[in-house]
Formats: sequence, structure tokens, C-alpha cells
Amino acid sequence: MTDIITHTHVSHGDFHCVESRLEPCSLVIFGASGDLTVRKLVPALLSIFQRGLQPEEFFILGCARSRMTDEQFRGKLRLELKQQADGPAGAMTDIFLKRCYYLAGDYPELEFYSTLGKKLEELEKRHSGPGNRIYYLSTPPALFEVIVSRLGALGMTAEPGDGSRWVRVVVEKPFGRDLPSAMELDTRLARVLKENQVYRIDHYLGKETVQNLLMFRFANVVFEPIWNRRYVDNVQITVAETLGVEHRAGYFEQAGQLRDMFQNHMMQMLALVAMEPPSSFDADRVRDEKVKLLRSVRPFDAGELGRSVVRGQYGPGSVGGTGVPGYCQEEGVSPESRVETYVAAKIMLDNWRWQGVPFYLRSGKRLARRVSEIAVTFKTVPHLMFTEVNPEHLMSDVLVLNIQPEEGVSLTVQAKRPGPKVQMTPLTLDFHYRSVFGRSLPDAYERLLMDCISGDQTLFIRHDEVAAAWGLLTPVLEAWEEQQARPALYPAGGWGPGEADDLPAADNRSWRRLEA
Repeated sequence: MTDIITHTHVSHGDFHCVESRLEPCSLVIFGASGDLTVRKLVPALLSIFQRGLQPEEFFILGCARSRMTDEQFRGKLRLELKQQADGPAGAMTDIFLKRCYYLAGDYPELEFYSTLGKKLEELEKRHSGPGNRIYYLSTPPALFEVIVSRLGALGMTAEPGDGSRWVRVVVEKPFGRDLPSAMELDTRLARVLKENQVYRIDHYLGKETVQNLLMFRFANVVFEPIWNRRYVDNVQITVAETLGVEHRAGYFEQAGQLRDMFQNHMMQMLALVAMEPPSSFDADRVRDEKVKLLRSVRPFDAGELGRSVVRGQYGPGSVGGTGVPGYCQEEGVSPESRVETYVAAKIMLDNWRWQGVPFYLRSGKRLARRVSEIAVTFKTVPHLMFTEVNPEHLMSDVLVLNIQPEEGVSLTVQAKRPGPKVQMTPLTLDFHYRSVFGRSLPDAYERLLMDCISGDQTLFIRHDEVAAAWGLLTPVLEAWEEQQARPALYPAGGWGPGEADDLPAADNRSWRRLEA
């Protein structure tokens, strides 16, 4: 293969971004003793506070079954935040933690919510808050309806007609286990909440590179005219993890990779990369187009499922030179488990823009490298005028959006290699956000929490998006359940089962090569 010459150069003008202070509100986190709160939510809120965007009235009230005092809760958070507490940030961390409170209770007990209401009123009075509230459900999905119904029974989700204060509820994935359960959950939430109060969060949508996909498509005349079946050969979306199931075996044995990654992250990225231009960057206009795109996905043929969907499960192997067990040898996993840890799918869109263009999606655990990217491969030129060049050596132009861990964008094009002969070589133009903007990117939860406080639902998932995604994937889950077949095994540290290679190979294509 021809060597790839890499050239990195980005020119940008001066930029100045003015961030406004957020509205005053209280944030109630149900499941506050869990990992999500201490590893993601509170660090994101601290970062917002350090940037001076939180008003004096803001405070956090953590709720969980574990018995803790305010000081014990703050101590637990301080341990997680210690890396951010050096120098001047240390003093700000102490000030921030004084706004963190804790209340223990049992979620099914109505008395707990009565105590919670009184505690909120007390804290709102102490912090001179206007009564705006966000309830964040960082709990197992089975508790979503329990918590919301209890809050509704005591009038804690009601908003006054004069708009003097607001109430919002953030729901973490998964949004149901299949289409019927997702619809049942939505029905139950709708008994208490209006749709504009519900913020279904998918942290992938908060990643800067995912958001930048819309800018690339709709703010640059260079890309949008060629973003269609005439110029695009195929699109590949990859989300690969080196980690195994870790401490999530209890959850993952009930979910699997299709529910855990495809129903939300993968389908959302597919929608953003392929949807039509919205009439405006209004939340509902953007989400309207995502729903239209998801509804254009060709349904999977249950009788020929192996031609379009492959599932795998990692066996023993080596990751980064270290031996690791297979999925069925992990703690908390059944030795006979048929749960998939890898899914690859070929998706076709039945619409005017993308007819005939395959979209290849893959996501798995214990793979060779941690990477998330969207790669758009363009068609080759229809006629090669350079007779000295072998057409077989001409590579396609490829646009890659690197979502993590090295956030950035690269574009590989064809160029002449220096010298007297006409020799073509791929030339890669790329940039990394960190090197261009001089700082690390904000965490996805930071952006999404700010949007929730601001009342912006653009990056949150609407109920019909959930239904459209589940409508596509539920028949796959049902077919797997009926077949009772074991997933194809692949060694940990590889790129998934060999059967996955058959999906693009059937179209005379191949997966984009990703080095370990």
C-alpha cells in the first residue's frame, strides 16, 4: 500500500466566545451515590462553576438509599474531585461543595418525597432560589416511573401557568428494553410530565465532534453539495472499546451491546450524519429531521438477518499486552451467556439522498483500540486521465470525524508525489481540537447539563426518536431470542468476529483499517 503523507495545518481567525450565566435552579440527583454522579455529573457541574456560569442560587441535592450526612457526601465527592483541586481551583472546589447536600430515602416510599419537598423549600429559601428545579434520574430504569409518579403525586413536577418557574426531568438511558416497554415508559411519564419537561440524555450527543458534524455539513458549501448518493460510496460508524464488561455485568447481562450502544448512540450518530437539512437550528426542527431519517431505514429481514446484522462475544485474549478473560469468565456473567458484546450492521436508507449507499455500523467491547469515529468514503473519479497511474492504486477520498479519544477531523485526498514521474499518493489534512483551540474539550455532560438548565432540547432525544429506533431493532432482538444461537466468538484484543467482515465484503468493500 502507498505510504500516506500527513500534513497538518489549520488556519483560523481570532475568536471570542462570551458565555452567559445560567438561570438559577436546584439540581436533584436521584442515584447520587452511584458512579455516574461522582465521576461525571459533579465534575461537569464543578467545571461550569469554575467558569463563573452558575449563579449564587444554584445548589445540588443528592438522593439515594445509602445513609450519609451532607459532610460524608461532600467528602466522597472531594475524593473524586481532588485532581481538580490544585492551586486556585482548590478554593473554588470547597465553595462548590458547600452547595452540595444529601438526603437518604427509599424511592417507593411517598414519605420520602414529602421530606424531599420540605428540604428543597428550605434550601431554596437559604439560597434565595426562584424554585426552578431539575430532577436527574441516575437510577436503574425500573425506578424511572416510580420516582416520577411519586413526584407528580405531591405536585412537585407542576409548573405554574404564569411561567414564573420551571421543572425539568433528565432521564438516563436505556429508554426501555424494546419497543413495547419504551412506549409503556413514555405513557407513564406523560401522565405526569409534558414532553418539553422530559430530557432524554445521550451523552454522545454532547461530544463536540458529534455536534460539529452539523457545522461541517450545513455551514460549509464544500461538503453539503456532495453529501449524497452521487458522490459518497459508503459511510462507516465505529465505536470500539478496549474495556470489557467491568463492574456492569449485572446490567449488561440484561442488556447486551445492541440495547446498550445501537439503540441510542449508534442510531443517533447515523441520524446526524444522514439527515436532511433542518429549516432552522431549532430543537424540534432538528429532531424532526432525525425522526424522518430513522423512519427511512430499511427494516431488517428476520429471515435473512445474517446478511445485515452480526453479533459477537469476546473470548479470552490479550489487550495492550495483558491477558484478559473472555466475557463468560467475567465476574457476574453466566458461563453459558448468549449476550452479545459486539454488533456490526449494514444499514440501507430508502430515501432520495442515500438510495443505494451502504452504512456500516460496528460497536464492541475488548477490541484492539479505543476509538469512536465516523468515516465518509467518497467515490473515485469516473475517469482517470493520468495514464501513468494504475487505477487500482488510486484510493478514495475519506473524511473522518474522530469523536474520541483524539477529537478532530481529517480529510484524505489524492496528490502527486514529488519527483519527475506521475505518482499519486494519499495526502491527509487533519486537525485536533486540543492543538487548535489550546485546551481540552469540555466533557459531554458539561454541555448537556448547561443545555438542560437553559431549556435547550436540541441535543436531547424526543419520544418519537426513541420509538423509531426501537421499531427497527426490536425485530432483531426477537429473532435472536427465537433462534437461541450463540454469538460468534472473537478474541479479546482483535477487531471482532470474522463474520463481520462479510457485511462489507458482500458489496466488494471492507472495513476501514484501524491500527491497534
